Amino acid sequence: QVQLVEAGGGSGQSGGSLRLSCVASGRTFSLYAIGWFRQAPGKEREFVAAISSSGDSRYYADFVKGRFTISRDNAKKTVYLQIHSLKPEDTAVYYCAVADGPDYRAPGHFGSWGQGTQVTVSS
Repeated sequence: QVQLVEAGGGSGQSGGSLRLSCVASGRTFSLYAIGWFRQAPGKEREFVAAISSSGDSRYYADFVKGRFTISRDNAKKTVYLQIHSLKPEDTAVYYCAVADGPDYRAPGHFGSWGQGTQVTVSS
C-alpha cells in the first residue's frame, strides 16, 4: 500500500513560482499513476495533472495552459508539480493521490489521498 505526503505549499505572489512535492512510502510506488488535484474554499475538488507510472505520459487540466508541469522521480518515490506564473485563482489545497481507476481526471478513480498542502497566492 502506498501512502502519500504533500509538501512545498505556502504563500506566493502573482507571477511567482512554487514546486509541490508528493512523497510516497511503500515499495510499489513505481507501479502507479499519480494525480494532483486541488480544492478551493466552497468549491469541488478538481483535477490538475496526472502522470503515468513510468512518467512517459502526462495529463493536464485545460486551465493549466502550460503553467504547470508534473514530473516524477521513482528512485526518490516523489512526484512534483511545478507551478509557474501563479495566479490568485490558484489558491487552494493541493492533494496528490494514487490512481486506482482508468479515468485520470476523475477524483473518484483515485485513492490513498495525502493530507494536502495549502497554496495561497496574493495579487
